Amino acid sequence: MSAEEELLQLRPRDVEIAAAKDTKSTAADESTIAPKPKEQWGNEIEFLFSCISLSVGLGNIWRFPYIAFQNGGGAFVIPYLIVLLIIGRPVYYLEIILGQFSGRGCIKAFNMTPIMKGVAAGQVLATGASITYYSSIMALTLRFLIASFSKVLPWSYCREEWGDRCLNETTSAAANDSTMSSLVNEQRAKMSPAELYFQKEILHEQDDIFNGLGTPNWELVGCLAVAWCIIGGVLIRGVKSSGKAAYFLGVFPYVVLIVLLLRAVTLPGAMDGIIYFFKPQWSELLNPLVWYAAVTQVFFSLAICFGTLITYASYNNFSRNVYNDIVIITTMDSCSSIIAGCITFGILGNLAFKTGAPDVASVVKGGAGLAFISYPDAIAKFEFIPQAFAVLFFLMLFVLGIGSTVGMGSCIVRVIRDRWVRAPNWALALSLAVLGFTVSIVYMTPGGQFVLNLVDFYGVSFTALILAICELLAVGWVYGVKRFCADIEFMVGLKTGIYWRICWGIITPGLMLAVLIYTLIDLKPLTYKNIDYPG
Repeated sequence: MSAEEELLQLRPRDVEIAAAKDTKSTAADESTIAPKPKEQWGNEIEFLFSCISLSVGLGNIWRFPYIAFQNGGGAFVIPYLIVLLIIGRPVYYLEIILGQFSGRGCIKAFNMTPIMKGVAAGQVLATGASITYYSSIMALTLRFLIASFSKVLPWSYCREEWGDRCLNETTSAAANDSTMSSLVNEQRAKMSPAELYFQKEILHEQDDIFNGLGTPNWELVGCLAVAWCIIGGVLIRGVKSSGKAAYFLGVFPYVVLIVLLLRAVTLPGAMDGIIYFFKPQWSELLNPLVWYAAVTQVFFSLAICFGTLITYASYNNFSRNVYNDIVIITTMDSCSSIIAGCITFGILGNLAFKTGAPDVASVVKGGAGLAFISYPDAIAKFEFIPQAFAVLFFLMLFVLGIGSTVGMGSCIVRVIRDRWVRAPNWALALSLAVLGFTVSIVYMTPGGQFVLNLVDFYGVSFTALILAICELLAVGWVYGVKRFCADIEFMVGLKTGIYWRICWGIITPGLMLAVLIYTLIDLKPLTYKNIDYPG
């Protein structure tokens, strides 16, 4: 029987097609294509905005700037854009099609290649690790949001207990006019009030974890509990509520980002930081670790290879044409990352200008807290009601966190519901919230950022790269690109171009495999702010 004749026999149970009875699909047997869940998107726009709020999240605003900073600014941007085109966009399209065609969660979607179901199970575990530390970032955001209501922003000035380590910008500005050269070396050793506030007042961060992680900060634990209550509440209400909220989640962040961008580029020295961000360092293109960072960042910013997109697409109508959605979402995602990078590096350029640092790379130590240093510092420089902009920014960051974590939680809940159909949604959502809150407390300790960095690398980034390679092999080689493209044509009536076929079959898995091999060869012990971990 020809492929065309087989396609004519494909009859998903939820799609009424004149003429016919259900027969065996080219993608799977009858057990693969289950009835669509009762929950569906209210309309096509809800799916688009939900994917935007999922993809344009903490991965762009929080993670992208510090990953770019760690990998040399412009040395990272070029590999990131290349990876976006030959890995990010093809994998995004693949996962959306896979979820929409199967109408199931990520594990059941792999019924087309049962031997590769372990890939989907691994994605769920990586998602579980991600949601725990994403929620911890939400807790930090909520803590800053509360502090933003102060009469004077607490990270805008030096405190006595910080001693001489704090850079008093007022004093520095006055001194720079007359004796700048004599103060340059002294200022280089100082830290901005925003950086000290984050380390000393929010994290209570310790220098290392050789003597343990320390006792949890109960203020942060309280913020963490609020975050998980909101996550659990949205998950209990299901996809309908998240779809309605997506209209706000998809637009509000861009308004705030544009306001911050306008402020950042007007700061003295900002252009030096932005040039550092965009200036290519061609020698770094041969560094496999930069490509590894670019690949994993694309995974984070687009939310691919974590099962969340497959879950969201499973709520689509079977015949929905998602091609234009893919282009819109991936373009907006990359634009938001670039805007966030310009804001961050503009502020770092300003800090380098004020401290007399030789270059942007030597201003701060980096780490996951970079966004909690540079953004607050920029907001503190607003002359007109900085508290209002601080509230808007941290509210935006918190809302983005909700969009990301709800997507991850939906993936986990959907997988469990596919396995145990009778389990009520509220019970699963509540159980996930309680378990997630309990595990996330570890990040609220003085050594919590060490754990976050460890989980980010080994539990999520490194794992996602391996699972992504296996996912491409499952679809492109085990199931077959030709079959997959035939399924797309049957489902949406669209022929798949050569670009997608070559990427799915050869270029995307080949590049990711090369990056993985070189990363393993050059792998060094993980550090946090150049501090080694205990054996």
